[in-house]
Amino acid sequence: MAVQLLLHEISDLCLGKPPLRPLPLTATIADAISLFRRSSGDTSLTVWSSPSLSGEPSICIGKISVADVLCFLCREDNRNHPSLALSSPVSVLVPPKGGSIVKVLDPSSSILDAVDSILEGAQGLIVPRRSRNSSSPKQRSSQKPSVGRQFCWITQEDVIRFFFNSINHFSPTPFNTLQSLNIIEEKTLSVHYNDPALSALNAICNSPSGQTAVAVVDNEGRLIGEISLYTLACCDETVAPAIVTLSAGDLMAYIDYGGPPEDLVQLVKTRLEEKKLDGMLELLEDHPSTLSLSSCLSASTSSSSDDEVVTTVKRTRSNSGLFASGTEPIICHPRSSLIAVMIQSLSHRYNHVWVVEDDYSLVGIVTFSGMLKVFRDRVPCFS
Repeated sequence: MAVQLLLHEISDLCLGKPPLRPLPLTATIADAISLFRRSSGDTSLTVWSSPSLSGEPSICIGKISVADVLCFLCREDNRNHPSLALSSPVSVLVPPKGGSIVKVLDPSSSILDAVDSILEGAQGLIVPRRSRNSSSPKQRSSQKPSVGRQFCWITQEDVIRFFFNSINHFSPTPFNTLQSLNIIEEKTLSVHYNDPALSALNAICNSPSGQTAVAVVDNEGRLIGEISLYTLACCDETVAPAIVTLSAGDLMAYIDYGGPPEDLVQLVKTRLEEKKLDGMLELLEDHPSTLSLSSCLSASTSSSSDDEVVTTVKRTRSNSGLFASGTEPIICHPRSSLIAVMIQSLSHRYNHVWVVEDDYSLVGIVTFSGMLKVFRDRVPCFS
């Protein structure tokens, strides 16, 4: 039954999805920021080459995130001239050839093909949208990419949601604990509360495993917050001065609900003046950020168990007193069931859940790719 289920075509996941708005390779970083603002909190944009004079179609050459933009602005050679850096072509943000984490799949590819691509390292999948006259498999297979053809963006979340909607086909596996399924990744990205915020940002941008969040821990190794692509997706270029000057803990407060506190804004300005980073200071003063997490995130801390899948933000905070309110990580325990953690991640639209002990000491992380491996291992190989 599970094998038959995974023979569904990847195009089934494209239903109802809008076509991609490609970002041309010749666009500037400022153009990318503008598109991020119009993309309702999307964490990534795809970058495409321009069509050739011979009529060859555009090709997706990679994807970028808000974190990539901020990393570029925070580079030492860009800190004094961030406005000039914003006029740079977006090509400077695209990984070198061979480092792309985007894969194009044919619409007739199976869900299993999508799973295998993700487990091989793809962070996102692009699927050409079918034309209305491509009704038969023969017609579909004979179609070739054409100039102006539209594409659809398929995320790991889309594939996980497909499995969740068909979870009964895999029973009783989803009700097993994370510990028993051995999907907790103990090697995680983490920084201390007092470490420079820039170290957390660089860890996300340069993560070889594709992790999209950094855990912020205290002296005892307890999880007190996170800095992730999802929180950064609600930010803009004016956060760069804070990243350059603040600690990881202070940055969490800076991008908290309701906007940055005035005392932290003043601290950033003072440190920019001390470092003689006039360009960053102008960026902060000329374009004060009006963005806050409350405007684009519905994320909240929750703790999963078989008895109680979701715990509210208020209750979790009152029990632990640990988390900054705007960067509260989604947490579970080693004894949590897989289905409980799937509900958490899908509810909050995060591709990861942190695993902690009862005292909030960090154990590891569970990611969408780890969850998909569980289902893939339970489907026999077939051609």
